[in-house]
Amino acid sequence: MSRTISLNLVSEIPPGEGRAFASLAGFDIAVFRARSGALYASQAMCPHKGGPLADGLVGGASVVCPLHEKVFDLRTGSCADGTCAIAVYPVRETAEGRISVELPS
Repeated sequence: MSRTISLNLVSEIPPGEGRAFASLAGFDIAVFRARSGALYASQAMCPHKGGPLADGLVGGASVVCPLHEKVFDLRTGSCADGTCAIAVYPVRETAEGRISVELPS
């Protein structure tokens, strides 16, 4: 079971950047807008050392943790070096241009 939450406008996240959203339905999440326009959503903090993933470098479908350079695939949550993983969530742009994220119940 899951629930969908609506966030800010997609246009408020510049291409190639991320934004953190705290305590949404009990989850701290980060939403990323790739330069291609694709949207991704994940947990907000790196499981390795707690780095703020929304501040990381976004490239294609990956984000680099700003603290320790762990690279995470934003489609699967896997870490390039296989040491840890992040939770990722389905995300889409609504007809109104808002960010819609599906979170577990």
